[in-house]
Amino acid sequence: MERVPTRGLAIASLAARRGLWLEMALRRARPGSGSADLFLRERTAVATWPDLTGILAGLGWAVVGAVATRAYMPERSTRDLGILVALEVAQEVRARLERAHFQKVQELTIGGVTWRSPSGQLVDVIESRAAWVPEALQQLGRDPQGLPVLALPYLALMKVESGRAQDLADAARMLGLASEELRQETRIVFQRHAADALEDLESLITLGKLEMGEARER
Repeated sequence: MERVPTRGLAIASLAARRGLWLEMALRRARPGSGSADLFLRERTAVATWPDLTGILAGLGWAVVGAVATRAYMPERSTRDLGILVALEVAQEVRARLERAHFQKVQELTIGGVTWRSPSGQLVDVIESRAAWVPEALQQLGRDPQGLPVLALPYLALMKVESGRAQDLADAARMLGLASEELRQETRIVFQRHAADALEDLESLITLGKLEMGEARER
């Protein structure tokens, strides 16, 4: 698949921005990360986040964003907890959070609401109509705190669809640390839901493997 040209042009789409970031990263990447292997493979829950299991009982939801990545790579700092729900249950989710004394902070431009928990922590509730969401919410993992998180293939898909540099970096690191079996499962998910991003997925896998010290295939 031919990559969208970006040099000298306004970046008109997420795919073009993603392609530009990946092109630059691949051009400069060298094997190795500068971090100890023990650190890269350690899974921690230094930060404790609200567990919404009781509040959202019976509704499909999962932790996403930076907090979810700690299930698959070293934990990194973030100011808020992100969760994903299907648009069909969004109104019920809003009603339950209000009853649990969460305070509405603002609407999210991507769809959803930022809430402040009774303990003062920010919670971004992303309300999505994406076709893959119901499927993803049936295949959850657990992070070191025990929170439900998206399985890696769907978390990687969500981050690639975002196109933000930090999200792409997260996806590359998670895929670099994943088993080949899990990478293949991710390819299958992309084939079903984002076939136009398969080339970018392979680039992210290459970047992740380089960070883990694997030589670039020729």
